[in-house]
Amino acid sequence: MPTYIYETTNPKKPVRRFEVRQSMKEAPLTKDPETGEPVRRVISGGLGYMSKFNAPKHADMKREMGGGSLGSDCGCH
Repeated sequence: MPTYIYETTNPKKPVRRFEVRQSMKEAPLTKDPETGEPVRRVISGGLGYMSKFNAPKHADMKREMGGGSLGSDCGCH
């Protein structure tokens, strides 16, 4: 199960962030389970890191199946 970050949204109080493990099928929380304060889910960029030494598996599969190099048609250029 993924861990989601939430933050309180009450403008009269300092922002407080906390993490909750939830299924992807569950709806986002609207209230803090402990305090009942209104909350919103924080969208973050993640902590991924990619180099030529840890390329994704689909790049290896593409090469094995006769495809080009990782940079040929990855869609990022």
